[in-house]
Amino acid sequence: MTAPASPKRRNRMALTASICVGVVVAMLALALNAAPLYAAFCKVTGYGGATQTATKAPGKVLDRTIEVRFDANVPPDTPLEFRASQLSETLRIGETGLAFFTVKNTSDKPVTAVASYNVTPHTTGIYFQKLQCFCFNDTVFQPGQTAQLPVIYFVDPEIVENRDTRSVRTITLSYTYYQKDGG
Repeated sequence: MTAPASPKRRNRMALTASICVGVVVAMLALALNAAPLYAAFCKVTGYGGATQTATKAPGKVLDRTIEVRFDANVPPDTPLEFRASQLSETLRIGETGLAFFTVKNTSDKPVTAVASYNVTPHTTGIYFQKLQCFCFNDTVFQPGQTAQLPVIYFVDPEIVENRDTRSVRTITLSYTYYQKDGG
């Protein structure tokens, strides 16, 4: 027959059990919130090519230019045609740029879609600032509808201060339009 555990041993076992339960609860909470936490991290740091949203242009324009290339995509079997209206634009760093993307619903039904974006090289995401964008807004495109979607942006002059980005001469802004209603 086993002797009952001493109060000191019971307290240690309870502490160990509490720590294990706490670790499991913390891991579950992190797992459930991983996507929003990662999105917030990328938004703040520009990691992974996440761009920033600005409320006004910087007011400082450098003599140095940068080329911004535009890319548009849709997943297979999405009833949308989506393209950049121009392949690229060269502008001075700090200068406001305007680009248009064209989307067309090729089906005979309304399509609800949302666009996501990123920039490459990924290290430039924190410096690519959007003043106006159609991204992350659910949009309903009626059958056969064609729409011109503007993006107003600038490249923050601080890009030349970072040793990882000062030599960048080209940034690619890429959008993908996803169908939301499962079509």
